[in-house]
Amino acid sequence: MDSPLENLETQLELFIENVRQIRIIVSDFQPQGQNVLNQKIQSLVTMLQQIDKLKTQIDVNVPLEVFDYIDQGRNPQLYTKDCIDKALTKNEEVKGKIDSYRKFKSNLMKELSETFPIEISKYKAIRGDE
Repeated sequence: MDSPLENLETQLELFIENVRQIRIIVSDFQPQGQNVLNQKIQSLVTMLQQIDKLKTQIDVNVPLEVFDYIDQGRNPQLYTKDCIDKALTKNEEVKGKIDSYRKFKSNLMKELSETFPIEISKYKAIRGDE
């Protein structure tokens, strides 16, 4: 038995194929093709009803930005790639900040140890750094 997502995918593929066939019929419309066109449109309505029934079986959250990608004519799979690239960039920024703070702490502790050796040794003893 197919999973709900596979059923939805199959229904969407059939729907797309039906729309493609309607486009072909309409682009070169002949009056004798009216009955076929009517059947295809009725089939389209039936398919939309079947797809609507499948929505209760599937719980998928799609980020709104994906629809922006589609509206712009871009591949929605690029959204994931762009998110990963942004995360990597942000990760590098944060890593740089962490390294800077560690160096600052090290330099500060060195300077404070030279200026206030007794207090810093007490501080380190309290923290358990010694």
